Amino acid sequence: MPTEAVATTTAAKAAAPKSNKKSNNQLLGKYELTKVLGRGTFAKVYHAVSLSDGTHVAIKVIDKSSPTITAMPADLLLREILAMRRLSHPHILRLHEVLATCSRVYLVMDYAPRGDLSQYLNSIKSGHLGEPAARRFFLQLISALRYCHKRGVSHRDIKPQNLLLTQDGTLKLSDFGLSALPEQLRPDGRLKTACGTPAFAAPEVMRRRAYDGPKADAWSCGVILFNLLAGFLPFDDQNLPLMYKKIQKREYDFPSWFSPTARRLISKLLDPNPDTRLSIESLTNHPWFKRSLSLDSQLNLLNSLTTPSRHLTSSNSMPAVNAFDLISLSSGLDLSGLFDEGKKRKEVVRFTSVEPVQAILQQIDEAGDKLGYVVGKRKLATGKDGEAGVLALQYLPGLVMLSVDLSEVVAPLLLVELRVEAGDVVEEEVFKWEELRVEIEDVVKDWHNGEDGSGS
Repeated sequence: MPTEAVATTTAAKAAAPKSNKKSNNQLLGKYELTKVLGRGTFAKVYHAVSLSDGTHVAIKVIDKSSPTITAMPADLLLREILAMRRLSHPHILRLHEVLATCSRVYLVMDYAPRGDLSQYLNSIKSGHLGEPAARRFFLQLISALRYCHKRGVSHRDIKPQNLLLTQDGTLKLSDFGLSALPEQLRPDGRLKTACGTPAFAAPEVMRRRAYDGPKADAWSCGVILFNLLAGFLPFDDQNLPLMYKKIQKREYDFPSWFSPTARRLISKLLDPNPDTRLSIESLTNHPWFKRSLSLDSQLNLLNSLTTPSRHLTSSNSMPAVNAFDLISLSSGLDLSGLFDEGKKRKEVVRFTSVEPVQAILQQIDEAGDKLGYVVGKRKLATGKDGEAGVLALQYLPGLVMLSVDLSEVVAPLLLVELRVEAGDVVEEEVFKWEELRVEIEDVVKDWHNGEDGSGS
């Protein structure tokens, strides 16, 4: 089910003062409600605008008095809220807040203006994607699921309608109403509830047998990848018993344009035996992810991987993270092709500054750009333990990760650490420490690695 926001029902309009028409479209004085974005079995989703800062959001509205809601499993809504509260990742739809009245519950989430993946495929003339475009979406999905699984959450309803697209085409995994949380696992770590959409659900789930949640999600990923590349589903039949027989016999045909590597990957994901099925965790080593990885796609992937997997909360508390932390949380790709594991010696430069955090990070951004580096996305984290920004800088022939950690010593004095995390050649031969030192001199009070500011 898509995930977006809310407008007023006929009953609400009747209850509102007739003299104030605008109030009919406002939710609790916080959001201006506009249009319906989607309807599901248990909820409607609307677009809304924050009255405080103009931010566009999506609001899922659950009417507790609706007959369909009355029939909803009691823990379905609570499960979705709990799952989204504990998950914060660049490719997972973010839950901003939960509002409630006597009759309704409102989930305020990220707005995905480009709709879901099925709508996107329908808008393409050919009806399907080429492998580079499919690889990009698939990597983002795998990144989100690896993050979920490491936190004990299995999605169990992966389908194109639950994969939303932001304005810039970033994929966001949504709708955790059928997800399984760690506390729902049996003592053997398995699940038993049959749920999901038949054409996307793993065969062991539909047979109501005990199953491994992440392995069931891996099957759904295989269906998604087939759908992205083919424009249709590998198994799709109104006669469910017949469809399950086809699944067990692996009766599906690859279109002629599938590459051999893509065929092998999908075949390993669409293995009806969960014990031999390829896991999401081991996907990172498959050749299909390394095939035709051009410089541009490397940079796009690097930008994705270096976006922090946690967001600022209402309390503005978040621990500092570095580039390796982010990769371990959100990586959908084995980076061994980009980094030489044999050269992990870290180079660190430290300095103090009395300039504002944003000014320091902006200066480093501009310096990287001037020196010929490609500056990846970064987020700023603020908390009692300090502040941290993350930069990804590339300079040929080596790929270098530079993390920037900031901590407050005594206001307004900040300690800044610039750390080279990895590179496929010796760092001093690649990273222009001296040139960078000159370019950021304006924000430096004192260097703490010697007078020249070189790495230690």
